[in-house]
Amino acid sequence: MAKRRNAAAAAGFALTLAACAALAAGISHMGRSAEAGLVRDAVKNAALTCYAVEGAYPPDLQYLREHYGLRYNQNRYAVFYDAFASNLMPEIQVVARSGR
Repeated sequence: MAKRRNAAAAAGFALTLAACAALAAGISHMGRSAEAGLVRDAVKNAALTCYAVEGAYPPDLQYLREHYGLRYNQNRYAVFYDAFASNLMPEIQVVARSGR
């Protein structure tokens, strides 16, 4: 009888531990997703500021870095910036790099 209780307790502990690990992984993923959104917002705001000041959207991210102080962790995020016309808002995508 005591062995059954110990086995049941061990199984319950294992399930609780697995649930905690899954919850932690989900929270970590949500944090990365929110952080990627902040990076996207920073790029968008810098591009909008450039448009307001200069009357044209910047041609690339390097321009935003040099002239508008754009900074983000380039090791952690890949930013895809497609400026197809100087008078249209560029397409901006931010992707978290794997393993970071």
